[in-house]
Parts: sequence; structure tokens; C-alpha cells
Amino acid sequence: MDQISIYLPGILLAYATFFLAIASPGPNVLWLSYKSFRSAASPHDIEATTLSGSTRTPFGYAVRGFTIQMTNPKAALAWIAIISLGLREHAPLWVAFAIVVGTSILSVIIHWLYAVAFSTRVMVRAYSRARRWIQGALGAVFAVAGIKLLTSRT
Repeated sequence: MDQISIYLPGILLAYATFFLAIASPGPNVLWLSYKSFRSAASPHDIEATTLSGSTRTPFGYAVRGFTIQMTNPKAALAWIAIISLGLREHAPLWVAFAIVVGTSILSVIIHWLYAVAFSTRVMVRAYSRARRWIQGALGAVFAVAGIKLLTSRT
């Protein structure tokens, strides 16, 4: 455990520095705003259809979801932040184990609930009716946040 506590701050700092270097927040948030407004303006509707690759097994879908989640830099940064808050110097090994296992279980449960809820025809129809409003509101929020990020002095 002492080896981990020695290297963890350096690893977190290197990751955070890398993440900030590739993700300048102001322009990226404004880009998200543009994409949200563009999506809100598009007339296409969504409908519940079978996706390509539908011959996958449930295990295949689980592996695909796990791979997508594990390669998401925002998710990795969030989990690293959680671990850095919960894992203190001289913490026993069981604390690290409990954090990793606990957050893994929570992640699986939450993503399973999302998958079940948002794969129903009722939810697809509800989202289809509200999609333009949701995308427009997201565009407005992203625009305000992007402008604030660009004009802030920090």
C-alpha cells in the first residue's frame, strides 16, 4: 500500500495535466453547444430499431459496454477523483478494495438501469417527442458555460 500512496499523486497529476492539455474546456463546451443546437434543429426522429451487431450475446454487449466505459476519459477522471478522495495515506488495503468493488457494483447497476429504461418503446417515444427541447436546452447551457469558461480569469 505504501508503494501505491507514493506514486498515486504523481500519476493523478500526470493524468490531470494530460487531460487539461487535450481538453481545453471553453472551445470544447462551445463545440458541444453547436452540436446540440444543430441536433435540435434537425428534423430526424428516432425510433426503436434493432442495431447492427444484433447477433451479439448478452455477454458480448456487456463487453462492448465495459470497453466503451473504460476508454471514456471523463469517466476515468471521475473514478480517479473518487478514489483519491476515499483513499488516504496509511489506509488499510481493505479500503482500496471496498472503493474499487463498491464503485464497480454501483456502475454496473446504474448502467443496467439506464439500458433497461432507455430501451423501452415508451421511453423512446417520450424522448422522441422531447428531443428537440432537450437538445436546445443543452445547447443553451453549454453556450453559457463555454462563454463563462472563455471569459473567466482563472
